[in-house]
Amino acid sequence: MPKSPLRISLDLALTGAGAPSPTRYGKTLGGTVAALEWLRTQHKDKTLELLGIPARTDDVRAATRRAAALKGFTTVAVLGIGGSSLGGQALTALRKLGKPFVEFHDNPDPFSWSKALKRFDLKKTHFVAISKSGGTAETLMQVLTAADALEKEGVRALEKHFTVITEPHKSALADFADSIDAVKLDHPLGVGGRYSVLTMVGLLPALLMGLNVKQLRAGAQAVLMDVLGAGSPGEAPAAVGAALHQALSEEGKLATTVLWPYADDLAVFGGWWRQLWAESLGKDGKGSTPVSVLGPVDQHSQLQMFRDGPGTALFTLVTVDTKGKGPTAPRARAKALGLQYLAGKKLGDLVDAEARATAQTLFKNGRPVRHIHLPQVDEFHVGALMMHFMLETIIMGRLMGVDPFDQPGVEEGKILAREYLAQ
Repeated sequence: MPKSPLRISLDLALTGAGAPSPTRYGKTLGGTVAALEWLRTQHKDKTLELLGIPARTDDVRAATRRAAALKGFTTVAVLGIGGSSLGGQALTALRKLGKPFVEFHDNPDPFSWSKALKRFDLKKTHFVAISKSGGTAETLMQVLTAADALEKEGVRALEKHFTVITEPHKSALADFADSIDAVKLDHPLGVGGRYSVLTMVGLLPALLMGLNVKQLRAGAQAVLMDVLGAGSPGEAPAAVGAALHQALSEEGKLATTVLWPYADDLAVFGGWWRQLWAESLGKDGKGSTPVSVLGPVDQHSQLQMFRDGPGTALFTLVTVDTKGKGPTAPRARAKALGLQYLAGKKLGDLVDAEARATAQTLFKNGRPVRHIHLPQVDEFHVGALMMHFMLETIIMGRLMGVDPFDQPGVEEGKILAREYLAQ
């Protein structure tokens, strides 16, 4: 069985006052057997398209060709919302190239979008419009207004300024692309937006930012194979994580699940994870609210609530190798200021100590803590982390008895918005 690229510990989640009872946890972990078998069947039969994405190569070649064609632009503005944008945004901390500069415009605020259109050197700006259905109102509004701004700037060859990623069927966005003869790239039919970061949706922005997408997918594949090849649920980290959440939920100890990375490069990761968990599992009166914070800064703003508040949260601390990294506090000056504990220490030593302190503070006060460690924030390990959370979410949905792939609440909101616009 392949070795997982992630080191995951539940030592502070399965012991202490905040832990679920061993009997309850054992029962929920046993309940993941059926979910794991379902995943294995889906992978073998190629029924759940998501599970085959990490091993694909054809779409990587297509995305690479398109990325190469856009190198002459100064700016690439990615237009999309929700799953069409958050995955790409989660990868921005890994960017290695400055030109073209890739920026994401997801929230359709009229003031910020107007400022962006005025700020762009439009003749050197390319727009990548992403919508799985091709009918997302926010994205279509951005596309229409961007095309109008280009034409007012005197641009006639609109096809050079747009790339569209959408499902291969008739839609408003596909029709727009056809009307100006713009390049269209396929959004997989069987992969929902919030699960699409490893598809063309995330590949093209990642390539434009200079990322190694093969490594991104390799990390995801390693985690997938680790889970599918597990001899028992206890050897499958995604099953263990889902079982922990479900056991706490059944005992009334889980209203909130908190993702707490101790690395700036994972700060934007939380936005992608929040949508994945919330949109997949918040159904039928069930679910836990996902909250993403950042360490050490949120020790100073939210730890008080987390330690002494309602006490119905699970904390997942994500750490990287920081010990011995960063600038050093000069010994003489630190000692002269009475800061012996900082003398000769690296900044990374402080971050490492604070992460451990937060975990222990929460644990000692009856809050369950899971610890995920990755050696560094790079394409391989981020791909691994993304696949871990996608599999954990899917297994959790099956434990809860909800469909982790639909989003009826989101669809209802879209319908009402269209009705209000028509009034």
